This record gives sequence, structure tokens and C-alpha cells, in this order.
Amino acid sequence: MRPTCCIYNFAMCFALWPYVDILPGLSELNVRLLEQNPVIDVPLSNENEDLSMDAGSIYKTISKNIREFLLDFHQKYGTFIPLVKSDLLKHLTKKMHKDLKDYEMLILELTIEEMAKLVNTVPYFEVRYKKHTLAMEDLATLANENWLNDQVINMYGELIMDLWTESKVHFLNSFFHKQLIAKGYEGVKRWTKQVDLFSKHLLLVPIHLEVHWCLVTADFLKKKICLYDSQGIGLQKVAVNILKYLIKEAKEKKRTAFEEGWTVLLLEDIPHQTNENDCGVFVLEYSRCLALSEPLQFCQRDIPQIRKRIYKELCECKLHDNC
Repeated sequence: MRPTCCIYNFAMCFALWPYVDILPGLSELNVRLLEQNPVIDVPLSNENEDLSMDAGSIYKTISKNIREFLLDFHQKYGTFIPLVKSDLLKHLTKKMHKDLKDYEMLILELTIEEMAKLVNTVPYFEVRYKKHTLAMEDLATLANENWLNDQVINMYGELIMDLWTESKVHFLNSFFHKQLIAKGYEGVKRWTKQVDLFSKHLLLVPIHLEVHWCLVTADFLKKKICLYDSQGIGLQKVAVNILKYLIKEAKEKKRTAFEEGWTVLLLEDIPHQTNENDCGVFVLEYSRCLALSEPLQFCQRDIPQIRKRIYKELCECKLHDNC
């Protein structure tokens, strides 16, 4: 008897596989696919019995390795939101020592099947790092085109600061600017009680404007303040707010060299978003690149992958060396 494999609508699978990398929460989608597409038994091979048995062995091995990979992945990240097709293929290739290019349709079918089984199997998932705690609802803001929340922004900022033992970059909490506007310098004076901002090279200030995120930076070596706005709105007043704060902070800390000589720039030649939802992701990627002194060489089409990378970095509590 020839071994068989179960496949779903062939055209649907063929169309879906190239886009696995940009389908956050694919497991939820797969439940619907399983319900809507009848299972069909199809022989794995039309050749002789020996080849069929070999195909059956490959089927079982691929199935086992996919199951193990997805189980570990789901336990590590809580969902399949950050799953990238290349992660799975790399794992299978390493395990089987075999080029699996001819088996991509089978791999997709088995992946969908196994992912559907694992939906909601993690009863509770959270990430803790220093004073930060991310629940699943926080991490879920990295799926699709959701707006990022303060918890994700602030923990990622903590990871950025921890890139260096000498701590030359400081990331202010996303609530800082709101508190500054509401209560003035006295309202945020204690926020830097244990931090000498003027000993840093770079200050990163995420600004939450109700329905939009932007970033203000202060380069203490060049005494330059820059506004990075992925929508190009040009709200220069938020940069001026940070300038006024730094001047008062310099007077308070008796750092007279920083009381004057600042320039404020609204940067235009930077990556811009082409939708209404990804401003928070742009702020984090601006921050990451600037902290690492890397050029801003990303664009809107890179954002789905950047969201997945950020999700993984948050769960692993460290930034990846390679993007």
C-alpha cells in the first residue's frame, strides 16, 4: 500500500507558502483553513513501491521535525507571530541533511496542520526583564499592523541601553514627554536623579502623541537635537520641548557647557511609513540604528520582518547582532 499525504486546496497552499513570513498569528488563520478545505488523499509517488516507501519515510521524518520545532517555538514565544519561514527550513535542513526544496508544499501542509493543534496550548505567557513585564496582549501589538504600546516601547528601550557596559546611550520612558508637558520640569526632575545625561553620547526620547509615535534625539557630543517623524508631520515643538528640558537640566546639574549652543533639526531624508499604523515600529528601528551608529537603511516593506525580529528580541531579552 502506498503511503499518502493529506493536502488542502493545492492552489491555496501554493499561494500561501511564499507569504508565511508576513502572516502573524498564522495559527488562527490555519484553523479556518482546516475548516474550509476538505482533506484529500494523494499518493506521494507514482513510481515503484521502493520509492514510495522512501517517500513515506521522508514524510514521517519531516512531520516529526516540524512538530518538535513548532512545539519548542510556541513554548519560547507564546504564539507563532514571529515565525519566519526560513527558521523552519533551516531547522529541517540541519536535522535531515537534505535539500528540501522539492518538499515545500508538503512542509507547508504539515506546518499548517501542526500549528492548528498548538493554538492556545500555552495557558499563560509573559516576559520579565528588570522592571518590565510584557503580557501576551503587549506582545500581540507586534502582530499585523497593530499599534505598539508603551510597554513594548519601554522594554525595547531598556534592551538598547544594555547594549553597552559603559552605558553611553540613555532611553527615556515613553511617559516622560507627557509628564513634562503636564507638570513642567519639576514634574520630571527626579527622573534623572541617578543618571547624568550629559555624560552620555546619545539620548533617545520616544514621544507618544495620542495616535502617533515619533522620536527626539539629543547628541551630546555635537549638541544637536533631531526629530525623527516617520509621517513627516514636522511637529518641531516636541523637539523644542526636549531642548528646553535639557537646558533646565544643565542648570540644575551645573553643567554650564550644555546651557547653550544647541541646534534643533527636523530630519526629512529618513525612512517613512506608508500607512497609519507602523509609527511605533519606525521609532524602535530608528532608535536601534542610531544607538548602533548604523545607517537608516530600511523601508516600509521591511517592517513585517522587523516586527518579528523585535518580538523575538523582547522574548529573548537581548538584541540580535544581525538583522
